[in-house]
Amino acid sequence: MDTSVLTLLVALPAAGAVVMLLLPRRRPELLLPVAVLVTMLPVAVAGYLLVVFDPGQAGFQFTSRVLWYQPWDISWNVGVDGISLLLVALTALLFPLSLLASNSITTNLRSYLAAMLVLETGLLGVFVALDLVLFFVFFEMTLVPMYLLIGMWGSGNRVYAAVKFFLYTSLGSALMLGAIIALGVVAGNQTGGVTFDFVELLDVELTSTQQLWLFLGFGMAFAVKVPLFPLHTWLPDAHTEAPTAGSVLLAGVLLKLGTYGFVRFNLTLFPQATVDLAPWLMVLAVIGIVYGAAVAVVQPDLKRLVAYSSVSHLGFIVLGTFALTTQGLQGGVIQMVNHGLTTGALFLLVGMLYDRTHTRQIDDYGGAARVMPMLAGFFLFTAFASAGLPGLNGFIGEFQVLLGSYLTFPVHAIIATAGVLLAAVYLLWAYERVFTGPIDKPQNDKLLDLDVRERVILAPLALLIVFLGVYPKPAMDRIEPAVEAILDRIEATTDYRVPDLGRMDAIEIAAEDGDG
Repeated sequence: MDTSVLTLLVALPAAGAVVMLLLPRRRPELLLPVAVLVTMLPVAVAGYLLVVFDPGQAGFQFTSRVLWYQPWDISWNVGVDGISLLLVALTALLFPLSLLASNSITTNLRSYLAAMLVLETGLLGVFVALDLVLFFVFFEMTLVPMYLLIGMWGSGNRVYAAVKFFLYTSLGSALMLGAIIALGVVAGNQTGGVTFDFVELLDVELTSTQQLWLFLGFGMAFAVKVPLFPLHTWLPDAHTEAPTAGSVLLAGVLLKLGTYGFVRFNLTLFPQATVDLAPWLMVLAVIGIVYGAAVAVVQPDLKRLVAYSSVSHLGFIVLGTFALTTQGLQGGVIQMVNHGLTTGALFLLVGMLYDRTHTRQIDDYGGAARVMPMLAGFFLFTAFASAGLPGLNGFIGEFQVLLGSYLTFPVHAIIATAGVLLAAVYLLWAYERVFTGPIDKPQNDKLLDLDVRERVILAPLALLIVFLGVYPKPAMDRIEPAVEAILDRIEATTDYRVPDLGRMDAIEIAAEDGDG
């Protein structure tokens, strides 16, 4: 198995950013096509990973480790399991689509494309890093280009939104850096040498108090990134002011750094603290689900409505994660991918509407389906997927999250169903006001429907929404061994026991007994 493929995956966009800066200034028409071509290379690598990945293994594959700094055992240490693999593939897919949707960017295009490619390197690096210092470097690398995308190429109140985003996330990152250093020192006291190797840190024995404080240090950074209620207030502003591609990547991938971080590090490194704090995090998740959905219902700004829907949907992922059952955790992981596809598509559609009308106010539309039937059809289709319609990808993730969380926290799961109902309300009501009825605004009578470029952007997302809704088994097969390994570790190191029906093998045995 090729051990250098992940290094290549991470390096390609960074090399593309250098290419952007070296392209001749007299040929600006080459910038966007070359950038799109560069982002297609990680798509090819991610496709290779999906094909050759062994779904029967729970451990990390395609690993590569090169020592950087001997005294602290800091290394270039990368690998993927079933959890990170799908997020790598999602990241690779969304970047070329986001660049194709960036045709309206004309100011400082070279810098814009370079920032996008640096952002892709940072995001891919986060999902493959197995050294905590390396993870932190990539985690922080995503901060600067997203800050620039919002602050330089955003709209209206973009500087305020960018500064707010930077302050929130940098504060959380500072706490995580302190926790990483503390964990490495504790490991050094036990083993005789400081290490930040994730696999080696799994063998470090931590007291309950140490686990609690380290969990909070990591958890604050991830909670801000999710964002978890009440640390969510930066998100609507960032989404509203960001350019279309920025919103797509922010919702589709950047928010997943928080949920992925909880799964990868908090659950595995601090299992006792996870068990102790799970009820509190479940409460915050349920509040975020209901609050985000309720606020989305009353939003007059279409883009802000989709932004608040992200607060609600990310709450479902946190709910499934800390349910500590196979169904809940597996549902949370697949929902990371599903949310990236559906909400990414919604932001693309809102951006396409904005390019035609230069307004995001719902009241400025009405009857748009009469002149844009294809755009209206894509919007309704994506709204159904986001609301969890059976047969589309949103259903399988939310169903597993609610099933898994009901096994351990039934009251939380019951309350969370309100988020599913409200999602149908805010999405379908928004569709009604924007697309149905007569055209009562003269300026909307001449709007153009989707062109070929826009159809090419939306088509792969629509196909994946259907595929994962109808046949999620390939994705589930890759996720399940890694999820079971995490739960096995929690059971081995704490008094917690996963409910019998919280195990997939228990369900399979029960089904076989029933057939008999």
